[in-house]
Amino acid sequence: MLGLLRPLLAACWYLQLPGAQGWMPGYSNGFHYQDISNGNGKGEIYFNGIRLHVESPQLSVSATRGSSVTLPCHFHYEPELAAPRRTRVKWSWVPANPTGAGPVPSEAFARETEVMVAMGNRHRSYGGFRGRVRLRRSAPGDMSLVINELQLNDTGRYRCEVIDGLEDESVTVDLELRGVVFPYYSQKGRYLFNFFGAQQACRDQEATLATFEQLFSAWEDGLDWCNAGWLADGTVQYPITAPRDGCGGVDLAPGLRSYGQRHRLLYRYDAFCFSASVKGTVYFLKHQTKLNFTEAVQACADDGSQIAKVGQMYAAWRLMGLDRCDAGWLSDGSVRYPVTKARANCGPPEPGVRSFGFPPPYLRFGVYCYR
Repeated sequence: MLGLLRPLLAACWYLQLPGAQGWMPGYSNGFHYQDISNGNGKGEIYFNGIRLHVESPQLSVSATRGSSVTLPCHFHYEPELAAPRRTRVKWSWVPANPTGAGPVPSEAFARETEVMVAMGNRHRSYGGFRGRVRLRRSAPGDMSLVINELQLNDTGRYRCEVIDGLEDESVTVDLELRGVVFPYYSQKGRYLFNFFGAQQACRDQEATLATFEQLFSAWEDGLDWCNAGWLADGTVQYPITAPRDGCGGVDLAPGLRSYGQRHRLLYRYDAFCFSASVKGTVYFLKHQTKLNFTEAVQACADDGSQIAKVGQMYAAWRLMGLDRCDAGWLSDGSVRYPVTKARANCGPPEPGVRSFGFPPPYLRFGVYCYR
């Protein structure tokens, strides 16, 4: 009886599979699927024929905020096809590593967000990517994703998935923003932010909470800060390049000191923020007299600008070479100035953004504006 059923079962599969040319004249996707009777007895079938390959020449891409970036993705067949076939591509995304150090784990893609799907000339983009993404299509098989007006929160790992019949192959590309990490604390004092307060404080200064990778890179570049701050993954850490008492001790090697995960509502620390380049310009406003904070805000407005934010100053200093040895108000009520070429009477002997903290608002300084 089973011997009689096998040809019937094989015929049913033959009707359903795309390679069943005998039942669908004029259509073939070039694949050959063996008869189910040659399978493993669990309803699976074996594949034998043309293979789909999806590749990227760059597994990591970096760009600046506000720019356009291309995430490369190409597919081809082995052996090559004589005629093009109808394929579907889906780009999806996992935000910058939510789990801490190391690469984004594969299981994180269970929580991935759709960016764009396309088939032929039809396409659809989703969420915050709507209207900002397209496929490059510069050559046959080119499914590279172009993202315009790059935003701070666009960083993370992107998956390019190409689907053709029963074939489904993908490749991932990491997107990073070039920027700068800076420590930040409340105007009211140290260690006053819970995790959500730290998030908001960074956003208020045109920045985001830094990731572990961003803080690690900043430490490699020489960032040394002996106050613990929140990171984007909910851990609390701080970078030390010169071990010393009160910062983990002199016997502990340089590196990132970590308190691990902390309760996001109950525990309070400072924040490590990340700022990328801005489209506008940060500049020191030439004014006849020094200004108190209220006058500084109005002076920028009168000049057709707005008072600069801390993240904007750090980005202008690191990425645009802003150098000015004049203290000036910023929007959070702090007073700072940026130095790219250390010199006498401009603070410490290394480049950086110098800070006077949060002086009383009636004191008089210059002001940094943003246009």
